[in-house]
Amino acid sequence: MSGEILVVDDEPNIVLSLEFLMKKEGYNVTTASNGVEALEFIKQLRPDLVLLDVMMPRMDGYEVCQAVRDDPELSSVRIIMLTARGRDVERDKGMALGADDYVTKPFATRELVEKVNSLLERSSS
Repeated sequence: MSGEILVVDDEPNIVLSLEFLMKKEGYNVTTASNGVEALEFIKQLRPDLVLLDVMMPRMDGYEVCQAVRDDPELSSVRIIMLTARGRDVERDKGMALGADDYVTKPFATRELVEKVNSLLERSSS
C-alpha cells in the first residue's frame, strides 16, 4: 500500500516537480496551492505526509502546521516544511510549531525522497 502525500506550494513548477517525484516513488499525491486549501485537504484526506511551503497566500505554512498540530485527530500527519529562507530562525520556528523536518529550496531531490521515505518508514528505492 502506498502512502498519501499532499504537496502544497503556490509555485506551479514546484508543485509539478514534487508531484512527479513523489508519484515516481509510488506515492499517491494530491496538490494544493495555498494554505486554506491545504488545511481543507488535510482534514478531508488525512494524508500520511504533507510537503508544505512556508510562504503562501491566504494562510502561510506556519499557520497550517500549527492548525494541524492543534488538532488531535491530525496528530499522525507528518509535515516537511519547504522554504526558500534558509535562516536558522525560520527553521527553528517551523520545528517549534511541530514540523517533522525542514528543507531549504533549492533542495536535492534525492535528499527529499530520503526524508519522505524515512518519515513514512519506507526503504529508499
